[in-house]
This record gives sequence, C-alpha cells and structure tokens, in this order.
Amino acid sequence: MSQDTPLLSVQNVGKDYGETIGCTDVSFDLWPGEVLGIVGESGSGKTTLLNCLSAQLEPSRGKVIYDTRAEGPRNIFEMTESERRLLMRTDWGLVRQNPRDGLRLGVSAGANVGERLMAVGARHYGDIRQEACDWLEKVEIDTGRIDHLPSTFSGGMQQRLQIARNLVTNPRLVFMDEPTGGLDVSVQARLLDLLRGLVTRLGLSAVVVTHDLAVARLLAHRLMVMKGGHVVEQGLTDQVLDDPQHAYTQLLVSSILQP
Repeated sequence: MSQDTPLLSVQNVGKDYGETIGCTDVSFDLWPGEVLGIVGESGSGKTTLLNCLSAQLEPSRGKVIYDTRAEGPRNIFEMTESERRLLMRTDWGLVRQNPRDGLRLGVSAGANVGERLMAVGARHYGDIRQEACDWLEKVEIDTGRIDHLPSTFSGGMQQRLQIARNLVTNPRLVFMDEPTGGLDVSVQARLLDLLRGLVTRLGLSAVVVTHDLAVARLLAHRLMVMKGGHVVEQGLTDQVLDDPQHAYTQLLVSSILQP
C-alpha cells in the first residue's frame, strides 16, 4: 500500500454477454481519496463495469488490480472467494440504488450496522451498540430508532442506514450504484450533502455510477462518460461538463443539465 500506487488499477476490462457487449477496453487508475463518476444513459455499460470492478461479475477480459493493505497490488479475480468476501466486509463498501438490496430487513437498524463490525472481529456488545449509535448520528438517523426495523424507515432513511452499514468498518473504497436514484428531490439533496461530507471527512475513494450529471458534479473529482459499452470521454468533472468534447457528452450535458 503506497501513495505512489493507484488504489485501483483497471486494465482493458471488458464484459460480453454472448454477442452483446456490456463494456469493453476500459482502463483507468483511481488514487487514494479520489472520487470517479461514471455517467451515461441506460444501457451504456456503466453498471456492468461497476459490477466487474466490485467483483460482483467476472469480466470476460482485462484485470482489476487493488492495492491491498497486507500484500500490495493484487488482481481481485486471482484472489480466492473467501479473500474477496473479506475485502467486501472490510476495505470495500457497496451502496446499492435500492437500499433494501443492501440491508437485512429482518433485523434492527443497529444490528444492520453492528453485523459488519462483528464480521471484522468485534465481539463486545456494548462497544458494537455504541459504534452503531455513533454511525446513526453521523447519517442523521435518530438514535432512538436503533432497535427499529429498516422496513419502518422511509426510503431516504433506508439509504442513509445502508451508508452507515457500509462505512462503519472504515473502508478505503466505496462503490455507489445510483445512490440517490428513486428518492424525492429534497431527500436527494440532503443525502448528497451527507455523502459529500462523509467522503471528504473520511478521505474515501469512491466509484459512483449515476445517470444524473448534477450528482456527478457534486461528488466526483473526475468523470468518465460511457456509451454503448465504450468510454467516449474522461477528464476532470468540471472540465468535462463545462467544455464537453465528444458529441455524445455534449448531447448529455445539453439535455440533462439545467442552465
């Protein structure tokens, strides 16, 4: 693990579904503390790519190299299944678009956060509960609801609980798939503000997939634009959005970003 080494190095990654291309020839480096936004219309390949990067899906070709704490850079698809699972429980987080997919709905809010601590070896009930309380506060959930089931929470609260569950183990890399999708605009704004604050304060690296360019502008340092499985443009977020070079990016910006 070195400041001179990318946290994540993606090398010519591609994924095919028979004759259909999910994504192809994607390469980039993600550095510690950097947030990369991946944008594009539905079917552009951004979610396929995210699934390959987060080991949810094995690519058809290419490498995903992660700079592990213990052993330095390793190809995640040359790890054992148990090594990848440990990575997901400790160093990585995955915030899904539908929080119900990222939560255990049959256990309390506190248990959702505490489970991840127990997965990395925490055993003292009082300490686990206190840490869960602290994280509920950080994501603006009333600690009086620590014993309530997530099903009693609003969509925005469920998403904040999912964020707490993912960040409690201090991961270095978080994957976010449309983290504000499906939420009311007012709830989106609060959640984005919260996410931006947490990412900055904790020095997180993140890969954020979104169709919403306003979300990308607020969260991402760097932007990658995808169309038809290909990366058509990438660069600093403000640069790409304020002066898009590719015709597709120009179309996205003119049709989605409000003046």
